[in-house]
Amino acid sequence: MVFGASGYIGTNLTPRLIEDGWQVRAAARHLAVLEARDWEGAELVEADALDPETLPAALKNIDVAFYLVHSMAAGSNFAQLDIEAAKNFAAAAAEAGVKRVVYLGGLIPADPRSAHLKSRAETGDVLRHGAVPVTEIRAGMIVGPGSAAYEIIRDLVNYLPIMITPRWVQSRSTPIALANLLDYLVGVARMPEAAGKIYDVGGPETLTYEQLMRQYGDIKEKRFWLLSLPVLTPRLSSYWLKLVTAVPTNIARALIDGLEHDVIADDEAIRELIPLKLMTFRESVEAALDAEQNNTVSAHWAEGSIVCRNFHPEYAYYAKRAGGTATTEASKEALWRQVMAFGGAEGYYYADYLWFLRRLINWFAGGPSFYRRRRHPRELRVGDVVDAWRVIAAEPDRRLTLLMEMRGPGSGVLEFEIDEEGEHRVLRATAYWHPAGPAGLIYWYSLLPVHAFLFRGMTSAIAKRAERKEDEATCVS
Repeated sequence: MVFGASGYIGTNLTPRLIEDGWQVRAAARHLAVLEARDWEGAELVEADALDPETLPAALKNIDVAFYLVHSMAAGSNFAQLDIEAAKNFAAAAAEAGVKRVVYLGGLIPADPRSAHLKSRAETGDVLRHGAVPVTEIRAGMIVGPGSAAYEIIRDLVNYLPIMITPRWVQSRSTPIALANLLDYLVGVARMPEAAGKIYDVGGPETLTYEQLMRQYGDIKEKRFWLLSLPVLTPRLSSYWLKLVTAVPTNIARALIDGLEHDVIADDEAIRELIPLKLMTFRESVEAALDAEQNNTVSAHWAEGSIVCRNFHPEYAYYAKRAGGTATTEASKEALWRQVMAFGGAEGYYYADYLWFLRRLINWFAGGPSFYRRRRHPRELRVGDVVDAWRVIAAEPDRRLTLLMEMRGPGSGVLEFEIDEEGEHRVLRATAYWHPAGPAGLIYWYSLLPVHAFLFRGMTSAIAKRAERKEDEATCVS
């Protein structure tokens, strides 16, 4: 079982295990996220380590469980949540008769001050206190599309021609390619002699973060000036980093807090157990860029997929986002009918003058606005166009995803989602923006107040229109 299969490593490990002939059960808190991965041959289950009642069924008849859970995105109390989750999982695994747990932790420097690094170590200790033997793999920076630390490096180089950085740019690490890490994880799971052991894993080079950024800059032919100031701490850096990178803020902050340490793998033991040809950082980056360009990356559809970045791997992997939400008593079918009419005879439901202005600007820039018409006034299918948008996904009564084909410094996606919450339905409209360089960031932040105003009003207007149409139909009948 891959527990935490919707996360970065789980999303890449699950298809690898299937390809290697394992019978795989993928578990995550939200089943819909796993279903969107389209994994053939995997059993999908919904389970949450913070909800012990969901664990027995998920762990039934499991021989090896990969534990890939962390709570960094939860905020400042993530360490406490990690400990609670690990205790619940260890107890449930023992009760279910699991033979081995493989846990992916982090490299631990001497006397770590970072809450993130401490939490990774404590989680491993909690799992080992259980009755099931644990193999812990400790990795530092992972180089692959979607890896938070790698994406921070990439965003900094892509967006900042001048960097004023803290001393952590001189901290050293042993970055490991995603492919090599997956080899190690799968390898130890097959080896009984690895039970109860802790292994550091890393790449073949020890590099400073400045060297990592400069090597990435050389590959992408991007030059930048870097000035390191001792007064800038990692914590201060994490605040302004939120403006630059699209990596989720809580995750970026937790990672940055740990960068003041050298995190160097002592990987002699794992290299004797599992001999591999380790990829250099440059080779790892080139492999990551090739995977994106060839559209072989497992990713959330609207975030990370190269399709949603107009096939530009230099655009940010993670998206900036803004949106609006409306709660309604209208049925999912009624909401879906209104979503399907978006941009047609009904207009855009709210502040149509802003939509017209954007279309006009796009037309003057040579974009497709005013040139294209809908195929059908009330139906949409994949490939259809709505002004300067193209439908790239449509799940009836659930989700509509539109790719922006307007001209701009980046790539955008507009997604409508309909969910059930008790006796009510929730309509969400979310704009995802993958910036292209500094201009893409300026574009996004200049329009952020407009987006907040527009999407709140639009979702509310769609919900009210759906309610009214449904009431009218009821009266007629």
